[in-house]
Amino acid sequence: MTHRQSGFTLVEIAIVLLIVGLMIGGMLAPLSSQMEQRRVTDTKRAMEEAREALYGFALRNGYLPCPAISSTNGLEDRTGNACNKRYGFLPWATLGVSRLDGWDRLMGYSVTPAFGDSYNLFTLRTPRDITIGTRSANGQLVRASAISDIPAVIVSFGHNGYGATSDQDTVIIDAGAGNVDEKNNLQATGTTLIMRDATEDAHTPGGAFDDMVLWISPNILYNRMVAAQRLP
Repeated sequence: MTHRQSGFTLVEIAIVLLIVGLMIGGMLAPLSSQMEQRRVTDTKRAMEEAREALYGFALRNGYLPCPAISSTNGLEDRTGNACNKRYGFLPWATLGVSRLDGWDRLMGYSVTPAFGDSYNLFTLRTPRDITIGTRSANGQLVRASAISDIPAVIVSFGHNGYGATSDQDTVIIDAGAGNVDEKNNLQATGTTLIMRDATEDAHTPGGAFDDMVLWISPNILYNRMVAAQRLP
């Protein structure tokens, strides 16, 4: 009389492991997508809070702050009445806001020098010098703002973090050879910045792109300054 052994065969175990692997793989993709969306949402919130802090700073002082001294010192980099640079890190310590975006990287900041002058306070006629560009449906660079119309702008370097500085003070050097528009957003002058839909396709005009750009509207700034009797 033979006795049949109970238990799973190797084939059955392999099939079960395959099914479990497929189930886990199917769950990881939505989870990763949810985590990425959370980082985008957190970044938008941090940037909007920083913009509100910039409005508040202008209302209190009559000018906008300079970029931060360094990636570890968030006070504005100012000597006397003038900024030592016009493009750098968001001056988080001066503004009292978070220095990091949703990917735990420092946010960039550019300010029109005339708006950062603490001696000749800006007026309704003070010229601005920042332009925001974007890409049209056929990939051509077009304006998203009037020419030289923006007083200041905040930048997050997105998921790939090209050119960004991490919380550990490490610079992410490169994310790809074709990131033309992202490289533009790292230029030292900081007078023309690109804002467009995110894409990982390096073959699109301007290359792969996931920067997030938020600017100070001169009209909202002036409206708040006038309402607070800081202007004209």
